[in-house]
Amino acid sequence: MASSPFRFKKFEVQQDGAAHLVGTDAVLLGAWADVTGVRSVLDIGTGTGVVALMLAQRSDDPVHLTAIEIHPPSAALARHNFAASPWSERLQVVEVSVQNFAQNIDQRFDLIVSNPPFFSELTFSPDPARQLGRHTASLSPGDLLEAVQKLLAPKGRFCVVLPALEAQRICELAVPMGLYWTKIVQVRGRADKPVERWLVQFERNPYPLHMEEWVIYERERIYTAAFQRWTAAYYLG
Repeated sequence: MASSPFRFKKFEVQQDGAAHLVGTDAVLLGAWADVTGVRSVLDIGTGTGVVALMLAQRSDDPVHLTAIEIHPPSAALARHNFAASPWSERLQVVEVSVQNFAQNIDQRFDLIVSNPPFFSELTFSPDPARQLGRHTASLSPGDLLEAVQKLLAPKGRFCVVLPALEAQRICELAVPMGLYWTKIVQVRGRADKPVERWLVQFERNPYPLHMEEWVIYERERIYTAAFQRWTAAYYLG
């Protein structure tokens, strides 16, 4: 069944044929990642390009955004969505794995973002497109961190969104590679529900440290006032 476009205030995301549709994780990451002082951005596994588009909206004209995507239909969608956006001249899609990208480029990025795979071996998806977009066989935590370690500028930031257990694991794996979490947002669907997602910012310098908690829904289908503030620049009223 065809998927309808996802319409934001300043851009539209075509998503028919994408490995994954626009979801809350991507919107959280795009609204949260810190673009202060950033001149170059890398989006690892851009999918439809929604996170890169959100960051383009939040950043100044000199900022260039490179989005890499291994799934050909998703890469094609991202190119289309970038070309149709107000920031087309600052957005670029590269159809490649992050492993190959890291081996073949000397550039360093001020901000790297990713909404990466998180299916474990025990939750393998039967859908080939979803396997490519979500299973760790296509991008393991170690491969992701190795690429970030090579591509991140000395004072750069790496921002990622993951389920809680996978986020804890990647925090542990990052330390021996010289990447330290400096910000964590623990995300609950509702105040009375367990933490479902972590937004994590890594830097090469381990200090300062900051933790907070976000709640998405006040009750079913009703966003909290805080979530509405975080996404006010994007979601249609």
